[in-house]
Amino acid sequence: MTLRASGDAPLVECRGVSKRFVRPLDLAARIANRFGGDMRDEVVHAVDRVDLAIDAGEVVGLVGESGCGKSTLGRLAVGLMEPSEGERRWRGTSLAGLPPAAARELQLKMQMIFQDPYASLNPRMRVVDIVGEAPVAHGLIRAHQQTEYVGLQLNRVGLDPTLMRRFPHQFSGGQRARIGIARALAVKPEFLVCDESVAALDVSIQAQVLNLFMDLKASLGLTYLFISHDLGVVRHVADRVVIMYLGRVVESGPAVDLFAAPNHPYTQALLAEAGSVEARKRTFVPIRGEIPSPLAPPSGCHFHPRCPHAMPRCRAEAPPLAPIGPGRMSACWLNEPDADPAAQ
Repeated sequence: MTLRASGDAPLVECRGVSKRFVRPLDLAARIANRFGGDMRDEVVHAVDRVDLAIDAGEVVGLVGESGCGKSTLGRLAVGLMEPSEGERRWRGTSLAGLPPAAARELQLKMQMIFQDPYASLNPRMRVVDIVGEAPVAHGLIRAHQQTEYVGLQLNRVGLDPTLMRRFPHQFSGGQRARIGIARALAVKPEFLVCDESVAALDVSIQAQVLNLFMDLKASLGLTYLFISHDLGVVRHVADRVVIMYLGRVVESGPAVDLFAAPNHPYTQALLAEAGSVEARKRTFVPIRGEIPSPLAPPSGCHFHPRCPHAMPRCRAEAPPLAPIGPGRMSACWLNEPDADPAAQ
């Protein structure tokens, strides 16, 4: 089942994508196996058969705890990683097997803005080259136009163009975040994946950068996949929210509806843990237990070891992502008519 809003073919679509990272056995383990050992390659199940579709002009918030696979899914969506299974589509056309020239042209339309605004910038390059290198390399502008073009990009994100000869370390964290945005915009993308793009910034600077994202969306017609663990940030920017847990999507829906009435026990726990101004007197109850290792995910529903409503069926079968209302989907056996949470 595809997670998407209504309309024509989505701008970006992932169909049944999975990503596994395999760590082969080292020499000692292989020797141990020769003498009767039973050691196997370590396989991290980062993303597990996820469907995700994003319409043009939409802002989708992707939420989950650290280690749930949301950054990996973002990299799959933007093409920085190839899926172990499944396919990616752009405006309904599969990206698999495209000629190299066509693949490069499409790749420019999809860019990523990373979490650390310092680590993602080459400290040995000046800003004029950080922002202007790709447009020149891909033939969007000529070399002699680089200075003027970079000045326009910096001005667009609220930076003084006269500072383009400086190095990244000569800027504040908020300014470096804006440089990262300018670099992404310089190749004229249509789709941006923002991976915790404001998480490393002070709260006051976060608000400025979030407002910049929204202004750019309005002026350039951009589409965002906004990855964050901060529900307050997602509530502020997202049209639709997708909740991930241990490599799987467990719930999705319009942001207003999902925040007002979360369905999946994990979503309910996340919102309860986040709290609100109105719930000041509520006793804080964290999500019990730790997120399991993706090296050995639980059987059935991945959330069942931490779920207060887990039933025997939850331990044996993985619930499908199914419609629960207009534009809303959830993967929970509690939504079945015959569900009995008391039978644990």
